[in-house]
Amino acid sequence: MMLFKGLKALSYAAAIAVGTFAGSANAQETVVVGYQQIVGPFITAIADGRFDTAAKEAGYTIDWRQFSSAGDISTALASGDVPIGVLGSTGTASAASRGVDLELFWILDNIGKSEALVAREGSGIEKPEDIKGKKVGVPFVSTSHFHLLVGLDQVWKIDPREVEILNMKPPQIVAAWQRGDIDAAYVWPPALSELMKNGKVIADSEQIGAASVPTFDGLVASKDFAEENPKFMAAFTKVLAESYADYNANKAAWTADSPQVQGIVKMIGGDGAGAVEALNLLSFPNADEQASDAWLGGGAQRALSESAKFLVEQKQIDTALDDYAPFVNTTYAAEAAK
Repeated sequence: MMLFKGLKALSYAAAIAVGTFAGSANAQETVVVGYQQIVGPFITAIADGRFDTAAKEAGYTIDWRQFSSAGDISTALASGDVPIGVLGSTGTASAASRGVDLELFWILDNIGKSEALVAREGSGIEKPEDIKGKKVGVPFVSTSHFHLLVGLDQVWKIDPREVEILNMKPPQIVAAWQRGDIDAAYVWPPALSELMKNGKVIADSEQIGAASVPTFDGLVASKDFAEENPKFMAAFTKVLAESYADYNANKAAWTADSPQVQGIVKMIGGDGAGAVEALNLLSFPNADEQASDAWLGGGAQRALSESAKFLVEQKQIDTALDDYAPFVNTTYAAEAAK
């Protein structure tokens, strides 16, 4: 969840980039993978060791690194030490537009209702138009930030300059909310779940996406790294495919106390009930869906293109590319679907 994950407030290096891993993973034995506080089969498979086992069998070791915001993970990706990481759809579009040699190879989730604009009790906000002059916390360089701007500009026809938009990481949003320092926030679980205890959803990314462009979280890799380490990419994507198939076939078994959900809690915090609630707000395409026209086979490219056009309108990037297909790779998902 996550998202754009590229705005002027951060430098290009800090905003969006995927660095080339220094040397092949076979030479260094360790691959650093950056992830964020999102829920889903991806996180469960980290927690239960399936990725580590598959990587070891292929001759690699994974160094998992959690980041508290998209800006932080973008900085780490830009450093050249992290060849694979989580980026939102708009962040991927921004990076590709700026010439970063990356490829999107897996859709982690269709964000939908899992990212929302929530107003605090007593804030005086009853509808989106009421946020004029209010303080709204949102993680910059995230899909939440992107959809907040899309909502303001395209849906509610509000000049973003009429809103005091504050750059905050999810934990900072929760703390500011509890102190009464902000009136509203646009964020994802588990922070969203916490805000909902005394807040009201004013709009969500399913609504804004339907009126503009959808958003998703994805895994991106440095093209150089992926080309030099096909065994790792194949093993990594196979675990993704198996974990997503397991969730979609056995969703009812993912209860608050289940090992799968407790694994998510172990990795990102929160509680089992909140994690289940967040899971139910998302959709997780299986490997065959990943490779289809709905996603990596066409839909992702269209989403990247529309996101880039919006970024140009917002003056966040100079130009949009004619074609984003070179930045999307269906190969790994298609192979894992066999």
